[in-house]
Amino acid sequence: MKTLALYNIKGGVGKTASAVNLSFLASLTGSRVLVWDLDPQGAATFYFRIKPKIKGGGEKLLKKKNRAKLDREIRGTDFEGLDLVPADFSYRNLDLALDGKKNPARCLARLLEPMAEEYDYVFLDCAPSISLTSESIHAAADLLLVPTIPTPLSVRTLEQLDRHLRRQGPEDLAVVPFMCMVDRRKKLHRQARELVTESDYRFRRVAEPLETQIPYSSLIEQMGVHRMPLHHFAYRSAPAKAYRSLWREIEAKLNA
Repeated sequence: MKTLALYNIKGGVGKTASAVNLSFLASLTGSRVLVWDLDPQGAATFYFRIKPKIKGGGEKLLKKKNRAKLDREIRGTDFEGLDLVPADFSYRNLDLALDGKKNPARCLARLLEPMAEEYDYVFLDCAPSISLTSESIHAAADLLLVPTIPTPLSVRTLEQLDRHLRRQGPEDLAVVPFMCMVDRRKKLHRQARELVTESDYRFRRVAEPLETQIPYSSLIEQMGVHRMPLHHFAYRSAPAKAYRSLWREIEAKLNA
C-alpha cells in the first residue's frame, strides 16, 4: 500500500481537487483506493456525495482500542474501487487530541496500517497547516504531493516546508511539488516551474516539480456543482488531460 498526501502549508492551492481527481484515476487502473478527508471543511467528502460525519469524532478514532477500527468509518463512493473515510468538523481539534499521545507523529500511520491488506493506494486530503496533525501526516505518507501555484509567495511556502522537514521530517519521505492553477496567458505563470527550480533557496528535501502542470480552469471549480471528478463531465478538457498526465508521472515515480 502506498500512502500519498496532498499537502501544502497554504490553503486554496488545489489540494482537494487534486486528491479527488488523482484518487479516481488510480481507481480506473483496477487499484483499490481509499481517500481520507482530513480537512474539517470536508470538501472532498462533499465532492463524493457523502455526509461529513465520523461516529465519536476524530478523538475517538485516536483512542488506542479503536486504532484497528478505521474500517468502520469507510464509506463506498459512486465509483468502483474507490472508498472514503469522510471528514468530520471535529478534525479542527485533532491537534488537541494528538497532544499528550505517546509518539503522536505515528498515530495516523498506526490507524492506516490495517488498511494495507485492503487497499493499494491511500490518498490523504490535508488541511493547510504545520502542526502535530501535519507531522503525523508526514510520518504516515510515502509521498508528499505539494500543489503549488506559480507565485513567489507559494515558492516561499515551499522553502518553509523544506526547512521544517530538514529539522524534523521523516528521512524517507519523498516530497514532490507540482504546479497548479497555471494561467499560460501570464508571463509569471509561463515560468511557473522555473520559479521553483531557479529559486534562490537551496532545496534539500523538496524535489523539482513534476513536468505536468494543472491549468487554471473554471471546470475545476465546477466539480463542486457536478460533485464528481473531471473525468466524468469534462473528459476532453485541458485540466482533465493534465490530471491524467500527472497521474502517469506519479505512477512512474512510485514504481521507479
